[in-house]
Amino acid sequence: MSEETWAALEATPLSELRRRAAIIGELFESKPTTVDGAKRYGWEDGSGQSTVWYFSPDDRVMLLTFHHEEALNLYVDEGNYELQERLYDGVPEDLVRLVRNRPENSQSFNLTNPETKDTIHLAGGVFWYDGQRWRIADGVVDYCRSEGLVLFDECGFDTCLQVYQFAQEFTPEDIIRDRAWFGWYADDTEQQAALANLREIVARHE
Repeated sequence: MSEETWAALEATPLSELRRRAAIIGELFESKPTTVDGAKRYGWEDGSGQSTVWYFSPDDRVMLLTFHHEEALNLYVDEGNYELQERLYDGVPEDLVRLVRNRPENSQSFNLTNPETKDTIHLAGGVFWYDGQRWRIADGVVDYCRSEGLVLFDECGFDTCLQVYQFAQEFTPEDIIRDRAWFGWYADDTEQQAALANLREIVARHE
């Protein structure tokens, strides 16, 4: 499924990526923030998976995914700051600065350099859009190759992007139908109330 998800991400226009990131962020009660001019949107499922988007003013994007049960979870054993830094290799420095020495938040924990006390946000999957095409961070590719890891599996790529329903319709009805399939609602009344609320959210981001 991961190759299909990657292809769907590549095929989604930047404006639609941002719209979906904003809608899902609000739906999951994650407030957008601005970091050095870049707009940040986040999602988390409450069980250890998260997705973070940084949309820069010059139409570049950095996408971070995290899955707590996979091999690219570097938070275990008190974290590995040096390795986390290496995973960002290949990403332009001005994008990496968006996650260096920043406060933690509900989607992004920090790893700390034991000597300098510098911090960097935790991420298993590190991806970026250069204005024309999506790229995987060189550091992630190199580490997965050296350790014999399957990148998309070990960063929870499908799990972390499923909520955005790329290559699918993204109307309020489609989103609620998907959530209902996962058992979000106790009955039809609750589902209809959620649909009404989501219609208001979507209308704000048209």
